[in-house]
Amino acid sequence: MSKPNDNLHHELALSLIPQIGPAVYRNIIAYTGSAYNFLELPKGKAAKIPRVSQKLLSLRKDKNSFLKKAEEILEICIKKNIQVVTISDPQFPQRLKSIEDMPMVLFSKGLSDMNPKRTLGIVGTRNASEYGRNITRKIIEDVAPYNPTIISGLAYGIDIEAHKTALQYDLPTLAILGSSPDQIYPSIHKNTAISMLEKGGLISEFLPGSEMHPSNFPKRNRIIAGLSDALIVVEAAKKGGALITAEIAYSYNKEVFAVPGNLQSTYSEGCNNLIRTMKASIFTGLKDLEEALSWSKENNGVESKSKIESIQNLDATEKKIYEILVESKELEIDHLAFRMELPLSLLASKLLNMEFQGIIRAMPGKKYKLV
Repeated sequence: MSKPNDNLHHELALSLIPQIGPAVYRNIIAYTGSAYNFLELPKGKAAKIPRVSQKLLSLRKDKNSFLKKAEEILEICIKKNIQVVTISDPQFPQRLKSIEDMPMVLFSKGLSDMNPKRTLGIVGTRNASEYGRNITRKIIEDVAPYNPTIISGLAYGIDIEAHKTALQYDLPTLAILGSSPDQIYPSIHKNTAISMLEKGGLISEFLPGSEMHPSNFPKRNRIIAGLSDALIVVEAAKKGGALITAEIAYSYNKEVFAVPGNLQSTYSEGCNNLIRTMKASIFTGLKDLEEALSWSKENNGVESKSKIESIQNLDATEKKIYEILVESKELEIDHLAFRMELPLSLLASKLLNMEFQGIIRAMPGKKYKLV
């Protein structure tokens, strides 16, 4: 069996226990420090951890079977060149850590960076029109100078158009799979998926070798939404996966855009409704993204001299706020106050000063992020 420092093995085993969801998983790691510590903790102490139920404690007795299953999965991943990334891994996407229903473990292929500077999600109907395909290509052509990572779901229609166009413009692109990482679906997109491994890759939360279920696809949409700084819905019918992704992104306080379409087109109805109900902003061109995400051609991936000077001139408290936001990407003011151990009134004044200096930006839901 594994050694105590084999954290990956134990975290994977912990994720396999049926009674453990993302909230419980995070709680266990926060209270015990590691999956190994929890699995070895005396029952009395483990029972004192919030959200740890008696059912979970009962299942924990069978820890050796979960460790054995985890070992088998890791062996498969080694053979199939699949990377296993748990929440304690520095490579785990920081953008996902801010969502409550984040995946506990990710399986990836070809990935070099799960935390790129800029990300853009592009989704839409599987029954894309030529108008939709042209708009998708135009969006990616326009954003190419900013070098964002393009995120989509490898599905027919808008998704695959986004991935293929990203490759044409030498942009990294990630496919969030509704299948296991060793099963490309639809299989007709296998060659594109292989090309993506060179610059970007494939991400799945489903175990290698596991069967594919229809419920996988709505579930994976939250990862697309969580990873995207902004999400653009190009074409969508009244119901469908793209609208689910947009709804989730909206609930995460992400920037959501929809491309307006012909009022008589079935596959523009979803986009038009998103705009009508104000769950998405109308997308008219690159300027919308530049304004929403504070993208600047003068500062394309490189901090400007004036911004560097502003950061250097921060006081000790503000520098700590800056460091926390570098790590967390985006935080609610209450969480920030807890981590800073500051009263809200003092923290608010510090945040306002940093916002005036152009270092941070206030987001919906009382959240703050770095500019």
